[in-house]
Amino acid sequence: MIYIETERLQLRDWKESDLEPFRRMNADEEVMTYFPASLTSEETKAFYKAIISEFEECGFGLYAVEEKTNKEFIGLIGFHRATFDADFTPCIEIGWRLKKEAWGKGYATEGAAACLEYGFTELNFNDIYSFTADINQPSKKVMKKIGMDFVGEFYHPKVKEDSALKKHVLFHINRK
Repeated sequence: MIYIETERLQLRDWKESDLEPFRRMNADEEVMTYFPASLTSEETKAFYKAIISEFEECGFGLYAVEEKTNKEFIGLIGFHRATFDADFTPCIEIGWRLKKEAWGKGYATEGAAACLEYGFTELNFNDIYSFTADINQPSKKVMKKIGMDFVGEFYHPKVKEDSALKKHVLFHINRK
């Protein structure tokens, strides 16, 4: 099922055939720069199963993204229930991860903006959050471009204390 369509992208259900390019993307150290580590094949498969499970439980999740022109899988954009211990959780998070060949084309902004609209109009979310490591300038730019407001900083409880990724920024948008 296609949930969201933009001029250049389709945000859709996952297919088994997405698993191999998803593995390659998650194993790419450059793609995973702002995450604690790249993912093994087994970790990617577990992540894939968790995404499918969240769709089954909630009716939403991290959508597989493909370019409309060639139907090629380029990553994920969508929603996740963030439940780690923080003063803003539990919450609905919007996030994205694209393979590096898709970077610099505005896909994250295009897909995330459409996703926000879908979240507010079709899923009836009142508030959507996004967060990333403070050093992740590309994602912070996307958050600003899609109209999210900076809320503040926090130290992510699931990131090691001595990690450069520990300090995170929090952005928020509500239904307008």
